[in-house]
Amino acid sequence: MAKPFRVIDTGIDDGRRNIAFDQALIDARAAGEVPDTVRFLQFRPTALVGRHQALSREVDLDYCAENDIGIARRITGGGSIFFDEGQLGWELAFHRSTLGMNDLGELAGTICEAAAGGMRKLGVDAQFRPRNDIEVDGRKISGTGGFFDGDVLFYQGTLLIDTNPNVMATALRVPQAKLAKRDLDSAAARVTTLRALLGADTPDLDAIKKALLDGFAEGLGLDFEPSDVSDAEKSRCEAIFTEEIGTDEFVAEIDDPEADDDLTSASAQTPGGAMTAYVRMHRTGAPRLQQVLITGDFFANPPRVIFDLEARLKDAPIDQIDNVLSEVLDGHAMVTVPPDALSSVIKQAAGVS
Repeated sequence: MAKPFRVIDTGIDDGRRNIAFDQALIDARAAGEVPDTVRFLQFRPTALVGRHQALSREVDLDYCAENDIGIARRITGGGSIFFDEGQLGWELAFHRSTLGMNDLGELAGTICEAAAGGMRKLGVDAQFRPRNDIEVDGRKISGTGGFFDGDVLFYQGTLLIDTNPNVMATALRVPQAKLAKRDLDSAAARVTTLRALLGADTPDLDAIKKALLDGFAEGLGLDFEPSDVSDAEKSRCEAIFTEEIGTDEFVAEIDDPEADDDLTSASAQTPGGAMTAYVRMHRTGAPRLQQVLITGDFFANPPRVIFDLEARLKDAPIDQIDNVLSEVLDGHAMVTVPPDALSSVIKQAAGVS
């Protein structure tokens, strides 16, 4: 039996307000105010950093200011991305029981395969590439990511339709190590668009949305009912935007830790993403951590588990790092960062071999 989903389209909006609506949708679904939902959305030009990334290290702030490009921080992990009107965002927010799967990795693969199936209906050979990309001939046409928030799964992606990859590459500071993995000279060479692949045969926006919905219907067994944004979502969005996600403080919550000479750091590139630990040590007494900051383009489930971990590591003795990690991460799915790798990076930053 097909599973009913509401479909909403919030059109083109400011980057921070779009992100605020993400959280409003999650909260409204958790409260039972709205049913399982697919949302389509578009952004005015915006550079978005992942939930755990250092802003100044990921975005060229001067270039963005000079070119009227907004800056926002997502509620999901992963790497920095550039969004504009030439891209279509898609999101699913649904109860964890809906698809009968509780493993986030399995769900991500299933959703991405369904999305890729929808893109193939447009005439391109889209294929899911773990951990979270959809590619055509080795070039990224869609990035994705998501997490569980209680009993609600939130999963999102973006389809590149007709954007300027060079603007994207200039607005973002893409690490050379990430490009080197694929023998690419620039971020622009890493991506493609429907327009670049199909030219004049590129379908219009309504046809693209229909293809994606058809892919989700076939791949996930869903049935769709067009709907409007609820009053509950609107009021929640406004409050979240005003109090947190729309503020400069939230966007710059993690900014440029390299500028702090009192912090020592260590980095690692894992199959699940890059991570850097910044550590400040107490200067007297037995070796103890004073502060730990963990950044990177990894995904954590739920994202706030990283902030819980940083809080628990505050003032912890060096020899208790592994115990704290075990206590905090027990029962949580660190989707892409193995706990032993995280422990190793923190210890290296703290000067422990």
